[in-house]
Amino acid sequence: MSATGPNYLNTLNNQQKEAVLHTDGPLLILAGAGSGKTKVLTTRVTHLIQSKKCFSNQILCVTFTNKAANEMRERVQGLVVGNTNSVPWLGTFHSISNKILRKHAEAVGLKPSFTILDTLDQLKLIKNILAAENIDIKKNPPKLIAHLIDHWKNKALTPSEIKTSPSDYSKINALKIYRIYQERLKMMNCVDFGDLILHCVTIFKNFKEIRESFKRNFKYILVDEFQDTNFIQNLWLNYITGDTKNICVVGDDDQSIYSWRGAEVKNILDFEKNFSNTKTIKLEQNYRSTKNILNTASSLISNNDDRLGKKIWSDFSDGEKVWINSYSDGRDEASGTSDIIEKELAKQFSLNNISILVRASFQTREFEERFIRIGLPYRVIGGVKFYERAEIKDALCYLRLIHQKNDDLAFERIVNTPKRSIGDTTLKKIHEFSRNSNQNLFDTSVSLLDGDELKPKTKESLKLLIKNLNQWTKLSEKLDHVELLERVLDESGYTKMLIDEKSPEAEARLENLKELRSSMKNYSNLIEFLENISLQTAIDEEWDGEKINLMTIHAAKGLEFECIFLPGWEEGMFPHQKSIEEKGDVAVQEERRLAYVAITRAKQRLFISFANNRKFFGNKNDNNDWMPSMPSRFIDELDKKYLKINEIAEDPHQDFEFSQDTGFSTIPKSPGWDRYTKTKEKTKTINFTNNLTDFKIGQSVHHETFGNGKIIHIDGNKLLINFKDSGEKKVIDKYLRKIENE
Repeated sequence: MSATGPNYLNTLNNQQKEAVLHTDGPLLILAGAGSGKTKVLTTRVTHLIQSKKCFSNQILCVTFTNKAANEMRERVQGLVVGNTNSVPWLGTFHSISNKILRKHAEAVGLKPSFTILDTLDQLKLIKNILAAENIDIKKNPPKLIAHLIDHWKNKALTPSEIKTSPSDYSKINALKIYRIYQERLKMMNCVDFGDLILHCVTIFKNFKEIRESFKRNFKYILVDEFQDTNFIQNLWLNYITGDTKNICVVGDDDQSIYSWRGAEVKNILDFEKNFSNTKTIKLEQNYRSTKNILNTASSLISNNDDRLGKKIWSDFSDGEKVWINSYSDGRDEASGTSDIIEKELAKQFSLNNISILVRASFQTREFEERFIRIGLPYRVIGGVKFYERAEIKDALCYLRLIHQKNDDLAFERIVNTPKRSIGDTTLKKIHEFSRNSNQNLFDTSVSLLDGDELKPKTKESLKLLIKNLNQWTKLSEKLDHVELLERVLDESGYTKMLIDEKSPEAEARLENLKELRSSMKNYSNLIEFLENISLQTAIDEEWDGEKINLMTIHAAKGLEFECIFLPGWEEGMFPHQKSIEEKGDVAVQEERRLAYVAITRAKQRLFISFANNRKFFGNKNDNNDWMPSMPSRFIDELDKKYLKINEIAEDPHQDFEFSQDTGFSTIPKSPGWDRYTKTKEKTKTINFTNNLTDFKIGQSVHHETFGNGKIIHIDGNKLLINFKDSGEKKVIDKYLRKIENE
């Protein structure tokens, strides 16, 4: 121990140290981007253990991802001096709920060996229920029903607690499916991700002795990324927070970007109201980015109203200014980006440290095409996850069925994979007998073998499958789980099926199965393996080799790179038009937070760009697919003294003709770009903060394409119009006419 305190405190700044040492009572740590919050959380856990405030297993630390939990666990083990007989409860809400539910599964009618379904399994089960209930799948899309079920679970609502209006037919059908869905899950001894938390909340609500035991055990509770918690997660926390209120939440309201999946920013905004005598500490020193990048981010987020407020700063140098680039269209944007990478950045930085972050995943296509053409290696983060690939799902379903025979979804997937002459007609018959006898599909199949309902060839194939599954189940008690998988793949004919296919795709699938076997070696047994891969929430990607990273901004949360490109900063793209139409200013504020997250991923270099025209889905040879666009309002909000405004790119696509009817840009120059171009004196920029038009706010106007609307904001000669049929759009004044005598 040093003269100033324990060694683990020596690397902390004053605010970080205060956050670690303030141990008792409710604590809100507002942690700005790159301010070392993980370091603070890790050191706080270490301090609680080393100062003997509690035993290790009396600490609950909830993280946003399993990856973060594993990193924290390793750091704590490195900092704690001496051996401890217990370890903190470290993990995501879902992984910790899984641990609690395994212990108290009987309280909600489950067995501790329950299986966790993924999204694809959920959709399959919903489709089966729709078919069995003769409900029109076109009028009741499974994805919409799955979304509603997830929404209800995030609000802690079981089927019996939901009220519907007699006129709301779609909701009535969804509720009916929800009720049957939950019954089927219980019958199969399965849960979905939402159930992990919902079942725990149900247990805490209905079983006081269980709730009180956790309240007594958890002396200290720490929650990371608190701005991303939803209603039921907050309720979960309230149930197990003890009377001492020793709860410490860490988060940044400026980085709350997940409302679309239920996150409620008010959880962090109202924390001080909900917990009296809360101590609030702000971590504002950034250890990631240059001053120009941070100041750019701050100037943007300051336009949001609903925020607790903080000013991030850095001891780093000013660094390069943030580049703002204008391109004629999306292809030109991809080409210009690749030129910057090839001619400048690749000489200074590893390609692994260069990332392109997009608002919508379809934006990656033009970059991929460009990189393939010129030979720049890249990876797309967030594609099909490893455990969702067909061959991996097939292998896992064999293992799930060996683990428990009542897993109907697993049975349905593998019963005719590889082909066994057990087609849709036979499967439909098994389903019908299953419903009538109230048995799972496996037991129903066993029963059908004694009758004459199945054709002889089908019966023989089904009999062999049942025999193999029973043998593999016995072997699972003796064999190592890796060896078990090898036996299953060989004896089921799955490996032979892929070898006989003799295609590059089949070779890749065989390689993926080898990788699966390799990953299983990290787990001590089959049950541990199945449980852990079911809880995978982080993106599972191959990071080997030098490659540029392509991903959405949402996928980049928590990551950092030396160089960041942010393309597509156009009105309608970012902020996203659909979000604005659905939620208005609330959506604009979240979109701005998303832009703030994107900017603060960059450490040294940042490039923001927009295209004057954007090609959307449709016939690629039809010029009408091109839509003129305007720079995002977010570019207006960036403080110009931190920016480098580049000259307008020449148009490489002069063979295209673009309609001028909408009042947006012409090729190659965007009218919205004029406010940035320098005057002849090269000393100042045109500032559109005044009214430079004859129109007035509240005035009714007409546009040839968008129809009638009212002016709600004026920015120079650009007008923000709320059109009756088209929603909010920004238009240049000369393309509008006043509606007189309305």
